[in-house]
Amino acid sequence: MAKQFNLSVDRSSPVPLYHQIVQGIEEAIHSGQLAPGSKLDNEIDLAAQLNLSRPTMRKAMDELVRSGLLVRKRGVGTQVVASQVRRPLELSSLFDDLRSRGSTPTTDVLSFAHITADSPTQEALQLPDGASVYHFTRLRKVDGKPLALMENWVRDDITTIDEPRLREQGLYEILRRGGVNFRLATQRVGAMVADDYQAPLLETPVGSALVTMERTATDDTGRSVETGHHVYRADSYSFEMTLVQR
Repeated sequence: MAKQFNLSVDRSSPVPLYHQIVQGIEEAIHSGQLAPGSKLDNEIDLAAQLNLSRPTMRKAMDELVRSGLLVRKRGVGTQVVASQVRRPLELSSLFDDLRSRGSTPTTDVLSFAHITADSPTQEALQLPDGASVYHFTRLRKVDGKPLALMENWVRDDITTIDEPRLREQGLYEILRRGGVNFRLATQRVGAMVADDYQAPLLETPVGSALVTMERTATDDTGRSVETGHHVYRADSYSFEMTLVQR
């Protein structure tokens, strides 16, 4: 059922009618009157309700789609885009970021092992031959919705890590309590499409867009502490960054 909300136009205003529609729907979204996922009436019905031409209504809806506030879905109609987790590019963990914005993160530990580091992990963490690491994969959810699939390798000479701790705490929180003072990280952000393994875990169709992130973090002694490969649902997650002229 389409969501009902207050929308009106002022024909005496110098503001174009289509832009009044854009402003009205933007205000309804930002005020919470139109929640993420809300379905709107089709353009013909909306135009009739406001006594506007269909081209005027279509122009307004096209602008809202381009701005990322609305999405058109075949067989469903026009909906308000689901809110995203917008994460700044800084040295923090997803668990910390979610909790700081008032969300409730939960973690499913999909795999956990204490193993001898392979060559790529040795290189990333600058470990000697024969060194052991913790290797685990977690599914991070926010307010019950799958958001990220995270695979990490962590050196084992800092603190004890086990599955119960990973379910209850963020990785960086565990490491900070073990005495780690994070200093910097090398991070690469990219994109891919969900495969047969990732899609069901993230509850998204195979082939849907995912944001990827690879990171290796270093502490204030210059020690490489952890390295990881994470993927995030692109419809629920984005990175923010500030660019500075040098």
